[in-house]
Amino acid sequence: MAGPLEGIRVTDLSHVLAAPFTTMILADLGAEVIKVEPFIGDDSREFGPFVKEKEGDGVQSGYFISINRNKKSICVDLKQPEGKKILEELIKVSDVVVENFRPDTMKKLGFSFEEISRINPAAIYCSICGFGHDTPPGFASKPAYDMVAQAYSGLMSITGPEGGPPCRVGTSVGDIVAGHQAAIGILSALWHRQKTGRGQHVDSSMVDGLVYILENAIARYTIQGEIPAPLGSAHPTITPFQGFETSDGWIITPIGNDKLWESFCKALKREDLLQDPDFKTNPLRTKNRHKLIPILAEVIKTKTTAEWIRVFEEHSLPYSPINTIKDVVHDPVINYRNMIVEIDQPRVGKMKIVGTPFRLSETPGTVRSPAPLLGEHTDQVLKSLLNYSSERIAELREKKIIR
Repeated sequence: MAGPLEGIRVTDLSHVLAAPFTTMILADLGAEVIKVEPFIGDDSREFGPFVKEKEGDGVQSGYFISINRNKKSICVDLKQPEGKKILEELIKVSDVVVENFRPDTMKKLGFSFEEISRINPAAIYCSICGFGHDTPPGFASKPAYDMVAQAYSGLMSITGPEGGPPCRVGTSVGDIVAGHQAAIGILSALWHRQKTGRGQHVDSSMVDGLVYILENAIARYTIQGEIPAPLGSAHPTITPFQGFETSDGWIITPIGNDKLWESFCKALKREDLLQDPDFKTNPLRTKNRHKLIPILAEVIKTKTTAEWIRVFEEHSLPYSPINTIKDVVHDPVINYRNMIVEIDQPRVGKMKIVGTPFRLSETPGTVRSPAPLLGEHTDQVLKSLLNYSSERIAELREKKIIR
């Protein structure tokens, strides 16, 4: 079944995570993604965990495999004129160009947005970096990893245990959110091009992306003057809405309205709490959380997680055990939704990776092919897309323009 982006071609100059995540989304949705790598490959090919190849002592990066499925890889030296010529020819036949270098890198290579627009006026050029391309002086060129974005955006200041130090979110959310938002920007630009015929620049910032998802933290400060701080698993304005320790693990209970509060008290056999004037409404429960939470914690600690699951099911309450990653990989719901899929990785064999969440009824996202080996598709792309002869390809390889 064809994906919704079948017929869209992406020249992918990305590395590590943020932009590769963007191009993975596009590839999952059916776009043809041609990953242009230097001779040493994407940096993430050297990031663990590693999986051993069937023969010899070689290994492959599970990190790279997990975010580069459905793509083709070609190896080109873009510092040489003939390598730049290959890139220019690829841009001519592409709909989208994606990169996540520092802002001046593409300009130095001779492929700024203005230059790409000259080569192909209909091309969408998407750049992803820490602070974006359009910034106050000095910020555009700042090196920025995910943790820089988490810190600068304020996200780390509201993450972690109550009263504890700021914490990094447990996944590289700065990269991943920027990747998602860049994909939305690209799709929007493609729709605009459908109407106008013109490409444009999608300028995606990791910091912007995290500020965008701060939810009510910004409003709490701008409206109330409150500087939000970490609350562990608790919600700042809804109570009880957090994790509780059971006798053998943890469970979360997001009690989001007064009707659920009534059911929750009955489930805990603490109907007396319904008569306490300090807990009558959500604002009062939140105001008096210091009094309420210890009461609830003491009750929930008396049963196992499985016992509370049965109780909460009986009362139609929202809940979830706090799963480990092992639990997630083997969970029947996750697997029913095909969020863990098996691929046949070249030289490695069968292995499991995360699936795609794009469940369109007619053109769903799919994991169609494994991650490419370094330069695996160089000859195929040069022959089929750019009409290079075998002799010309051999010449370029001899001159170390391609690998």
